[in-house]
Amino acid sequence: MRLSPYLYVVPFFAVFLVVGVYPMVYSGYLSFFSWPRYGPHHGDPVGFANYAHVLQDPVFHKAFWNTIGIFLLSSVPQVILATVIAAMLDTQLRGRTWWRMSVLLPFVVSPAATALIFGSLFADKTGLVNEVIHAVGLPKVGWHSDRLASWTAIASMVNYRWTGYNTLIILAALQAVSSHLYEAAAIDGAGRVKQFFHVALPSIRPTMLFVIVTSTIGGLQIFTEPRLFDTNLQFQGGADYQYQTLTMYVFNTSNSATDPYPRAAAATWIIVLIIITIALLNFAVTRMIQRRSER
Repeated sequence: MRLSPYLYVVPFFAVFLVVGVYPMVYSGYLSFFSWPRYGPHHGDPVGFANYAHVLQDPVFHKAFWNTIGIFLLSSVPQVILATVIAAMLDTQLRGRTWWRMSVLLPFVVSPAATALIFGSLFADKTGLVNEVIHAVGLPKVGWHSDRLASWTAIASMVNYRWTGYNTLIILAALQAVSSHLYEAAAIDGAGRVKQFFHVALPSIRPTMLFVIVTSTIGGLQIFTEPRLFDTNLQFQGGADYQYQTLTMYVFNTSNSATDPYPRAAAATWIIVLIIITIALLNFAVTRMIQRRSER
């Protein structure tokens, strides 16, 4: 009986070691060598040359800022909107079960279908969004050529798919908050808004931290939406790399002619370090806000 909990979790960790840990370790090892099939060195160690090449690559710089821009336009509004919707669904709405189920419907839609829908909405010439913009007397937007516009279109796809998922997580945490806390706040004269900010949000800080961290990781690893948004069939994130992300950079580098896998592996580990740094920054900021509120 004492061993049964371990037997339940061993299969997961065994599979994780094979398909998760081993590829990570091997990619880290490979990033310090040249690829045996290409180049004159035939698999000789090159030290940090692959990392230096990636960090000096102008395309990587564009991919980095593209990823940060799309992340800020998607993850930040997504968490805020999910929190607001969860707070509304935590009230005594009519048919609240139906409303709670409906917010998850966009998450069920496949990424390819989502890309087709939003690709039609944000088409450069005949898209619905441009038609509406043109109808009110404004010039049409080049959603695939303008950098900020392409970020906005891709972020809209991400928000459409993931807002409902985060909403249900936050809603579950809100429903776990004791009603006695709300009653005590109401006796003190706090209204619904004050109860939300001074009772609900402090009570679900661990859940909010989880949502923020996972949204950060997902936002910095975005690949499917910009890849499917690319209509020039070269899949490089626009003619001038205006919406190529870091993960797209890794994919394209792995298909290049010179040392593809070592340089892609080096780019992957750079992305890992970027994600860890931003996740730790999110954690530190959240802890700082929590400590100030406790004072």
